Amino acid sequence: MTKGVGVGYVTVSAKIPRRLKELLDRYGIKPGPIIRRALEEEVRRRVLSELEERARELSERLSHISDEEVVSLIREDRERR
Repeated sequence: MTKGVGVGYVTVSAKIPRRLKELLDRYGIKPGPIIRRALEEEVRRRVLSELEERARELSERLSHISDEEVVSLIREDRERR
């Protein structure tokens, strides 16, 4: 995710078992960075999954166009520039 100027933060809370909290304290583990990384990774996975689905849909919609037609369209576009 982005870091830097203008990035706002919100607080997200979660209930965890008391024993887990005791262990976090015992080992000096700060949950914030771990939670943040886990949430960022989950969001990345979901975004990637969504993009893969959209790519599949586009592939299906464009599958009827031949390679030759694609090459021809690219050439035409380049010549117009």
